[in-house]
Amino acid sequence: MSGVRIYDLAKELNVSSNDLLGVLKEMGQPAKAASSAIAEDIAGALRARIGASTTVAVAEAAPSLADAPVAIDAVSPAPAAATNGTAPANGVSAPASPAAPAPASPEPPRAVDVPDIITLKDFATLIGVAAPDIQKKLMGLGVLASLNQKLSPEVTTRLGKSYKVVVTIVSSAGKPQSAEAAVEAAPVAPKVAVVAAKPRQKPVGPVTRPPVVTIMGHVDHGKTTLLDALRSAKVAAGEFGGITQHIGAYQVEINDPEHPGQKRKITFLDTPGHEAFTAMRARGAQVTDIAILVVAADDGIMPQTIEAINHAKAAGVPIIVAVNKIDKEDANPTRVLTQLTEYDVMPEAYGGEVQTVEVSAKEKLGLDDLLEKILLVADAEVEPKADPSAPATGTVIEAELDRGRGVVATILVDQGTLKMGDSIVAGATFGRIKAMLDDRGQRITSATPATPVVVLGLGSVPGAGDRIEVVKDEKAARQLAESRAVISREEKLNTRRPVTLEDLQKQFQQGSLSELNLIIKGDVQGSVEAIRQSLEKIKHTEVGIKFISSGVGGVSDSDVLLASASSALIVAFNTKAEPAAVRLAEAEHVEIREYRVIYDLIDDVKRAMAGLLEPIYEEVPLGTAEVRAVFKLPRAGGSIAGSYITSGKVVRGANVRVKRGGKQIFEGKITTLKREKDDAREVAQGFECGILIPGYDPAEPVNEVPQDTIECYEMRRVERTL
Repeated sequence: MSGVRIYDLAKELNVSSNDLLGVLKEMGQPAKAASSAIAEDIAGALRARIGASTTVAVAEAAPSLADAPVAIDAVSPAPAAATNGTAPANGVSAPASPAAPAPASPEPPRAVDVPDIITLKDFATLIGVAAPDIQKKLMGLGVLASLNQKLSPEVTTRLGKSYKVVVTIVSSAGKPQSAEAAVEAAPVAPKVAVVAAKPRQKPVGPVTRPPVVTIMGHVDHGKTTLLDALRSAKVAAGEFGGITQHIGAYQVEINDPEHPGQKRKITFLDTPGHEAFTAMRARGAQVTDIAILVVAADDGIMPQTIEAINHAKAAGVPIIVAVNKIDKEDANPTRVLTQLTEYDVMPEAYGGEVQTVEVSAKEKLGLDDLLEKILLVADAEVEPKADPSAPATGTVIEAELDRGRGVVATILVDQGTLKMGDSIVAGATFGRIKAMLDDRGQRITSATPATPVVVLGLGSVPGAGDRIEVVKDEKAARQLAESRAVISREEKLNTRRPVTLEDLQKQFQQGSLSELNLIIKGDVQGSVEAIRQSLEKIKHTEVGIKFISSGVGGVSDSDVLLASASSALIVAFNTKAEPAAVRLAEAEHVEIREYRVIYDLIDDVKRAMAGLLEPIYEEVPLGTAEVRAVFKLPRAGGSIAGSYITSGKVVRGANVRVKRGGKQIFEGKITTLKREKDDAREVAQGFECGILIPGYDPAEPVNEVPQDTIECYEMRRVERTL
């Protein structure tokens, strides 16, 4: 595309892409994303408008929260000769010189005494400014601070200047001092050594973290194979049906294209492609920075592709389209790009903002281009940052119960650094980290932001998508988990609607509602959740599903007893029933069905639900006969209709409908059928027979013209499906 990318121009002017987008909006030239291109004349206007002020802005942004503790430690051993405060010999207070524009303000500045250690929230209250405004101001300086973030004297002084407030730093001893004096007097104050002794408790500020990328797309379009090619590991091997059954998190280290010799990491989330895992795929999009939409060049857009697009848009993440399988003879990448426009995904080649890459996971073609696109979008649009010194938080990507290791949870760290021995809370469960493994199974002691890690030590299996928080000790973790469990139980009880007389009357009016009781057991929590989501989509007015129980692990005795008491069916996905449970199930006549592929499970449940539906019968015509003679046989229980079969056949035991003069006069069933004094099971067209129908009095022909016509038919049951 012609012109200059906003991302490249921002790097040239040493400003952030978001700031440049804001300036463009003010100029009446709005752009959608940092990867958009603008004309050369607009770029020149931007250079002229903000080029001169860039140097000042960069100088003011230098002393961020990450620099403050380091600056104090660096000044600590300084000689006491520089105590006059007029000409500091270090570079810490040098940025204070841009205070020259202050006299331009006609309003006299306010004076505020600020402690040398103060949180952002308290500082905002002290100077009378809303805390979110200060957070935005710090974000403009590249600093991501929470309300409880402790601010250094340099930062409070600089923030005070921006709000026309003269900040006087008050030390812990109660003596006011300026920011410069506070720094220079540090060698005399013995409390500075305490600050330096706990560097890990001081915030280091936000730093660039690896981008988190989710791979989405239709089943069998090559998502796992693409990830396999990127990380050179056999991920796809061993998966049943070629379908990814779990969400996996993996990290790839690549060479930085802009800085030769340096390495950068990218975290990938591999989501299943089958529509049954819609909830898991949606959750993957919510924890990600970028969504890679894998589309096969020979198949094009498919139903799960559309779902993936919707999830990525709902999560508000940029999309990169990887057109896979370009090595096939019938590949048509152009058709894929055209189809994307139908779903409001405009490729860059068509003048849009969405990056597209043609790849072949099988032949490993275009992988470098894809990785470069990921880094481009991450740096230009996402700019992922995190504070490794903040309290550690994360998200449960997957969790399972391993018989040998206990509860195993895959966690993606969001903020802070997760370390061995940390006490953590995940939803309503808690524990202490006993072991940590990376995505390759190697033991590690800590995990920084955007790092996927397998954690052992939780007391029970958390839910996929639960938030992970680090607390001070195991006692606090237990208390927090128990309080959450109580709240969760109360919410479940409140959502249960009691059965009232009005509800029962409605059910009687609508007919008896049949229910299929189910107990679901799976190998991991994500599978159980996905199965429930899929089965809940099966809607019918006459039959429904009632989930008696669901959980992770093998089928146990308690599951069988519960199924026996509730007349439920047990479905086990990727897990087995314990031997004792199998014996008990045989004794209690409980059926346990085991599955390896999820859509087989869904199909069987649909068939089981269809079996609960009331049967439907349809009328199937068999034949027609004309009554040409009547024989009175009192001992036979009525009159025999001597008939001639005009079409089809007449069958003993079949239903009949008698018409006289075009009107139906009788309906019954053939009990006796004779052919020349012999009993017959059926008589075909063109033959004569005697028909006895209890309760039917046949009419004699008039002038040899039959008056009665017997229509023979049967009712056949129609198999019902959902």
